Amino acid sequence: MRLAAPYALLLLLALPLLLVASRRRQRPAGIGYPSVLEVARLPRSPLVLLRRGLPLLRALVLALAILALARPQWGVEATKVYREGIAIAMVVDVSSSMAALDMLQGDRRSNRLDAVKATFRAFVEGDRATLAGRDGDLIGMTVFARYADTVSPLTLDHRALLELLDQVELVALAEEDGTAVGDAIMAGVERLRRTAGASRVMILLTDGSHNAGEVEPLAAARVASALGIKIYTIGAGSRGIALMPVRTRSGVEYRPAQVFIDEHTLEQVASLTGGHYFRATDADALRAIYGEIDRLETATNVAEHYQRYIEAFPLALLAALALLVLEIVLVTTRLRTVP
Repeated sequence: MRLAAPYALLLLLALPLLLVASRRRQRPAGIGYPSVLEVARLPRSPLVLLRRGLPLLRALVLALAILALARPQWGVEATKVYREGIAIAMVVDVSSSMAALDMLQGDRRSNRLDAVKATFRAFVEGDRATLAGRDGDLIGMTVFARYADTVSPLTLDHRALLELLDQVELVALAEEDGTAVGDAIMAGVERLRRTAGASRVMILLTDGSHNAGEVEPLAAARVASALGIKIYTIGAGSRGIALMPVRTRSGVEYRPAQVFIDEHTLEQVASLTGGHYFRATDADALRAIYGEIDRLETATNVAEHYQRYIEAFPLALLAALALLVLEIVLVTTRLRTVP
């Protein structure tokens, strides 16, 4: 407990003076009697004792009023816990090969991009099974094929991020197709390097090998490493033969083809930056990979202690008023005196 206005307690010094003054003013009327010894031997009734205690009752009323002026306050300690998040740049391959139909989501077969989008949504929002969600983290998204484009800057508005994720599609033009892994890494680095005071992580997901762009993947990884950016690489695609999209004069046809992912380069990129490489052969494996990244990259819980005070002067004031009313009732009824 503390007093917001402790200087008001100085008024308590005046109470002894008031008590002395009140006793001097109390001069009861006297009646002539030959001897008061017999009267003095009579037992004092409770009313007589109560009458003599009225000045003390008034002093207690004043003391409580002065205490109310000093504003006593009760302190309530509270703890506020908040999360110090990290910055995550999601870099996703949207080249035509991401349309390959070799990813299982439950019992349903889907293409690679749809599986990536579904599991990335669960990674951000969390689910009730393996993913806790990334609430409090800055998350952005970059897509790439022959060129890298930012879909969403790093943001805490995850709802807007996921709305933009729903609009992500595979490249439609042949001249935009390709896999520029190095340029994609540099695009993610450009976003992350501007973020201060947070751990910085990039998740790079591709289903092929570097075959376009101006920057080599390992050179881009060294830049990320120098800036303290950790890269987790994911190779998305089944092993063996898969139905791959092939452009023909009549449109896009699906034909069996050998799946090839440059895992060696992706492993080197992750190793140079202190990250890990994962292989996702289906949606469940991809979800498990996100769960592992979720476990490795945890946000920091920071506790902030503070003191909250509750005003207690109304209690002292109410007690003073109650005693004052009691005094008034007594002096006007049972303890009433006639001059």
